Amino acid sequence: MTQTTTQQPPRSAPPTAALPVSDPAKERRSGGLVPVLAFCGIVVAVMQTLLVPVIKDLPTLLGTAPSNATWVLTATLLSGAVATPIMGRLGDLSGKRKMLLASLAVMVVGSLICGFTDNLIVMIVGRALQGFAMGAIPLGIGIMRDELPKERLGSAMALMSSSIGVGGGLALPVAALVAQHADWHALFFLAAGLGVLSILLTLLVVPETSVRAPGRFDLLGALGLSAGLIALLLPITKGSDWGWGSPTTLGLFGLAVLILVLWGVMELRLADPLVDLRTSARREVLLTNLASITVGVAFYAISLVLPQVLQLPTSTGYGLGQPMLVAGLCVAPLGLTMMLTAPVYARLAARRGPKATLLLGMLIIGIGYGAGIGLMNAPWQTVIIAVVVGAGIGLAYSSLPALIVGAVDPSETGAANGLNTLMRSIGTSVSSAVIGMVLAHMSTTKGPVTYPTMAGFRVSFVIATGAVVLGVVFAAFLPSQRRATRPTLVAGNTDGETETGGAHPAGPAEGRAGEADRAGAAGLTGVRGGIRTAAGAPVAGASVTLIDRRGRQAGVTTTDAEGRFTLPDPGAGSYVLTGAAPGHTPHALALTCGDATVDVLLTLTGAARLAGTLSGGERGTALAGGEVIVTDAGGEAVGRATTGADGRWEIRELPCTVCTVTFSAPGHRPEARSVDLADASGATGCEEIRLRPVASVRGTVRGPGGAPLADAAVTVLTDGTVAGHTVTGPDGAFAFDDLTGSNLTLTASGYPPRATPISLTAGSHRTLDVDLVQPAPDETG
Repeated sequence: MTQTTTQQPPRSAPPTAALPVSDPAKERRSGGLVPVLAFCGIVVAVMQTLLVPVIKDLPTLLGTAPSNATWVLTATLLSGAVATPIMGRLGDLSGKRKMLLASLAVMVVGSLICGFTDNLIVMIVGRALQGFAMGAIPLGIGIMRDELPKERLGSAMALMSSSIGVGGGLALPVAALVAQHADWHALFFLAAGLGVLSILLTLLVVPETSVRAPGRFDLLGALGLSAGLIALLLPITKGSDWGWGSPTTLGLFGLAVLILVLWGVMELRLADPLVDLRTSARREVLLTNLASITVGVAFYAISLVLPQVLQLPTSTGYGLGQPMLVAGLCVAPLGLTMMLTAPVYARLAARRGPKATLLLGMLIIGIGYGAGIGLMNAPWQTVIIAVVVGAGIGLAYSSLPALIVGAVDPSETGAANGLNTLMRSIGTSVSSAVIGMVLAHMSTTKGPVTYPTMAGFRVSFVIATGAVVLGVVFAAFLPSQRRATRPTLVAGNTDGETETGGAHPAGPAEGRAGEADRAGAAGLTGVRGGIRTAAGAPVAGASVTLIDRRGRQAGVTTTDAEGRFTLPDPGAGSYVLTGAAPGHTPHALALTCGDATVDVLLTLTGAARLAGTLSGGERGTALAGGEVIVTDAGGEAVGRATTGADGRWEIRELPCTVCTVTFSAPGHRPEARSVDLADASGATGCEEIRLRPVASVRGTVRGPGGAPLADAAVTVLTDGTVAGHTVTGPDGAFAFDDLTGSNLTLTASGYPPRATPISLTAGSHRTLDVDLVQPAPDETG
């Protein structure tokens, strides 16, 4: 029989369940979510890659010049770059599942258009529609954050982020096989079929999330960003055809800078921008996006070099003379390795954080490209390069969404990850342009055919290595992973047996935990259990110490990745068990050991800290005297603060991990945020809060002689739209509160009809009388 030690938790702590703690409803609901969303990502990658085997034949197949045929690829790149942040923002506002289905449906339509045409213009239109599917990646990551329990989120986001490489690696041999043995239009019908299948699976398995961002869609911002991206990416992708010093190329670069600068100024002035540039300027977000560009450069370099080396004829002296299918199979391990690194990433990130895995991934990429400079002499060598680089890119790509998710509010997940995906696309575009230019200039002609030289391939790998080094510099300055909670450890009740029915599955602990694990495995008695947050998340690496009545150490260990620990039998007697972890308040628990194993569950509650800045208006002016109130899950106020002259506020020693924070200030609309202080990312969404200014107006409508006028109609217009309407009672009084907009107009009319417009401004408070006087005879006719 197993002995259990319990301690009554504080009133604010939720009931402690048996170890481990989880959300069964969420687990059941999200059972097939990850594979379906990952499949959607793979379908997007297949769409991007399906034309790679026939790139060199496109001019002949479409009956056009090579420079025109490249628009088939450029159109997908441009539309994907434009659609990614826009679909992410629409998903935050209207529902991520809805926008995911829309992205896939547009891709299917584009695939069918391409499948039935040989006309260049129609093909470009179809490929542009296919590019809209790129929004599926950030939307899928956003759905995962909203729906998955925390213990599954890391590996799920890693798989979703890596799916673009997985699909690309798998699609190359399949597309090559189809292109060799069937009409090339079958490639588009294959993409359409996969798109339809992904839509059906999404409808059946993926739920619509309840997380919504406030505000409305910034149409002007979307148009401005689209114009700026097109002006930027066009010269990058077509510069080698037009000439890098040509007026067209330089003019478009200049136009892109002008448009994007003006777009940025406009976004900073909007209350509901398409992209929150203040959030994007945070160090963790900005550096992650810059690192994403370098990873995109490194990812695309190998896709440009290895297939050409494998397919060049042996008569060149360095080509490997492999058919299209074999070349695709040699590069396929790139995607397979990326897929296999997702669970590895989850384990490493749980221990070291996503910053460490990003740095490790970039180091592995650098090793792969460095070794690849001298390893392109046989097909098996290209496989080694693909495996090593794929492992590094898998770790790096898996880290990027975790870093972004940890730095932004849940309601901004889609837009923020959309922007990050855009940064990767810009990286691949830069890689294509730069390496394409290198291979074009470092080439040799044999007969009527021009081939890139081996020196050009090696320089391409050097460029990729340099990009990775730059990415390491960016990643090195990322802030270390913050602990989201600073709680107190309170022992909870495991209610007898553990969830596994008494056979305690102790995982491998770090450091001195090995001795305790061996004791547990041998079936000896002792102390075992786990350390978790109030939300059920495990605390890895926590120190657990057992002290006897004389103050001597009777046992010590650390918790494993699942928050579990085991201590060997210290002998019968009374002891004190202490638990401590970085960022947590140590806690001690008295217990008695005897002939049976003692099970203990330590639950983290309280002692958390919240801080941030409160501002208001379009310019983000600091709000002094604003009020911040924190309530727990039961609605009880557990913390309160008033903002200073700089808008700063701070609340310490919060006795809850899941709470609601309400922000208010005179002349502004209140706002509330749900905060999970057990979130391992450390971001709460309360660091920078901007309230929208509001106006209020109240008064009395008076008729002839100044008497209150009943039944008068009073209307308030906000920017030309009716924001409020009322009819006065016997006292003639009216009141409107919580009015927003830049141009407010109040109109009152009675009998006989007469209107009196009164202009207000957002943030003002007016009390006034409205006089409706009898009109003169000449006014009534």
